[in-house]
Amino acid sequence: MQLGTRWAAGTVPPPSVPAALRDAIAQADADAPAGSHWTLTWLEGRAVAELDSGVEVVELPDGSVIGRPWQD
Repeated sequence: MQLGTRWAAGTVPPPSVPAALRDAIAQADADAPAGSHWTLTWLEGRAVAELDSGVEVVELPDGSVIGRPWQD
């Protein structure tokens, strides 16, 4: 079992956030509303970080990472 976590946007993500997600999270932080927070969860063993505004950074089954809705 993997537990999620929560942290403030614009701060360093906690160690439990996979390295693969960190660059995309940093990019999304640039546009994050003040006072926003990220929530890390796991879906089928893959990391999903969601900002309060609905932006998600998702690890896909092939290991690649996408951001939505801010990235195609």
